[in-house]
Amino acid sequence: MRWLDKLKAGMKKTAVVLNLKSVDSEDLEEALIRTDMGFQVTNEILKVVQAKHPVDDKEMRQYLHEELVARLEPVAKPLEISNYHPFVVLMIGVNGAGKTTTIAKLAHFYKTQGKSVACVAADTFRAGAVEQLQVWGQKVGMPVYAGKENADAAGLVYDSLKDAQDKGIDILFVDTAGRLQNRTDLMDELKKIIRVIQKLDASAPHATLLVLDATVGQNALSQVQIFKEQCGVSGLVLTKLDGTAKGGVLFALANQFHLPIYAIGVGEGVEDLQPFSATEFVDALLNTGE
Repeated sequence: MRWLDKLKAGMKKTAVVLNLKSVDSEDLEEALIRTDMGFQVTNEILKVVQAKHPVDDKEMRQYLHEELVARLEPVAKPLEISNYHPFVVLMIGVNGAGKTTTIAKLAHFYKTQGKSVACVAADTFRAGAVEQLQVWGQKVGMPVYAGKENADAAGLVYDSLKDAQDKGIDILFVDTAGRLQNRTDLMDELKKIIRVIQKLDASAPHATLLVLDATVGQNALSQVQIFKEQCGVSGLVLTKLDGTAKGGVLFALANQFHLPIYAIGVGEGVEDLQPFSATEFVDALLNTGE
């Protein structure tokens, strides 16, 4: 199945919510809000569409499509892997967002581009976290650095990065423990990991990816705000778009934070995470495109 077909199938719940049946402003407003775009973004979109005075459903959909794409295009950017060895990607997010599976999918994607990849299992506390990552590592052919249970995560990251530098690995993913954005102690541990990384490479981490579960809708905004303030975020990855009617939250995220959305996921397979395309996303949302 082509990616656009997968995306349309995955976005079906959100698309159904956005099933527009008329050019009535109230219908459009309700549909947009139900996708979790938020009131501010919804009102801004309505003003733009109404100002063009659509005369029928076809024109309304055309203007809506154009405005939605325009709002997402500035944040639809690929994760560019610079010439560091390794290029360190720090994966952060709350529990259950899908960091580990996202790493496996990203590793698979970059391996198909000829990159060598490895990962640090820095979630040393959650039962089964290391094993889960090792299973994924075997599936995609990715070495996994692991320590003993309850080992110091920062120390493991330090030793792993040093070894990856010695071996000239292209990309090193650091799988951190899931942490609630309001837990100061866990945020401090994350800052410690960053400090340790910078002892070996002052320019690292070269990317800090916040993985967001799309099913949480508007709650994603507070997650971004706190993580951004505490440890910096270079870009976002949205997972589980196939399990939610709240896919419109991407527009709220783009509007408030202007952070790159590097990739989106609509399934469990290694190819079910792809670089984010504004046009493809809106096509799936409005059930248009070829």
